[in-house]
Amino acid sequence: MSRTRRVAVTSPQTRLARSRRQARGRWRMPRLQVADAERAAVLYRAQRRRGIPALVAMFVLVLGLPVVFAAAPGLDDVRLWGIPLSWLMIALLPYPVMVVLARWQLRRAEDAERPEDER
Repeated sequence: MSRTRRVAVTSPQTRLARSRRQARGRWRMPRLQVADAERAAVLYRAQRRRGIPALVAMFVLVLGLPVVFAAAPGLDDVRLWGIPLSWLMIALLPYPVMVVLARWQLRRAEDAERPEDER
């Protein structure tokens, strides 16, 4: 019995993608001027400091719902449109709150980037 040699079959698109990827050089971090680097560091710290309350609010929302359900087991008995209120709270409450948190955080981050005279 003769053994046939196994061959890897790939798409021509895969070969093109690999050849393009290997043709480029290594990515290098762009060098900033000293003033720009300092301003970027200040902005990074300000945005991080302003982002912490939004992150804490997000954790309170996501981790607080199970605490509310454990503290008030009667929510399972309350029904709206035949669905337990606790299920509706899990399915519908977090997403609008997340959108509001995201918009609030975005506005605060953009305010940090705006120059002092434009605020």
